[in-house]
Amino acid sequence: MKAGLGTQLRHLIELLDGAVSEAYAQEGLSYRPRYTPVMRALMEREPSTIGQIAAAAGITQPAVTQTVALMVKEGLVSAQSEPGDRRERLVRLTDAGRELLPRLQACWRATAGAAADLDAELPTPLSLTLETAIAALEVKPFGERIAEARARMADHPSSQQPRSSTEAPARTRGIRRKPRKP
Repeated sequence: MKAGLGTQLRHLIELLDGAVSEAYAQEGLSYRPRYTPVMRALMEREPSTIGQIAAAAGITQPAVTQTVALMVKEGLVSAQSEPGDRRERLVRLTDAGRELLPRLQACWRATAGAAADLDAELPTPLSLTLETAIAALEVKPFGERIAEARARMADHPSSQQPRSSTEAPARTRGIRRKPRKP
């Protein structure tokens, strides 16, 4: 049985995050990969609101809120309500968070090198594939695509099989999809 897209993506994340987590542990760091987008956003602009971090990192506000809460517990950041708006919290690196930056940046450079090596091995770089998929989903969300697939199935009940990935149109950013090797 072929694994579905969601299963493949979860497995990919497990493989990547597991290796990155292990690299941090080998450096003696108690640090989770999910903290990186917040740390990088704060390196660019500090203090930042949850919304500013989400926009800078390209992740959702709920994800940032959850991550910041974990980082506060670990003493990496502080989050305090803004004086004029108690709903808005300003997030800052703590001294402990700031002290980790040089070691984290060394890990990030190694991770970027490993990602470049992986991209070089693939017929289409994973980073480009992900960028293209994200752009396509921002134009037409996956929920809309599911609804369209359901409508096609309702219009043609005898054809309940979804289109294969090699049959699907590849129009995003002019990149042609290569057929998968068996």
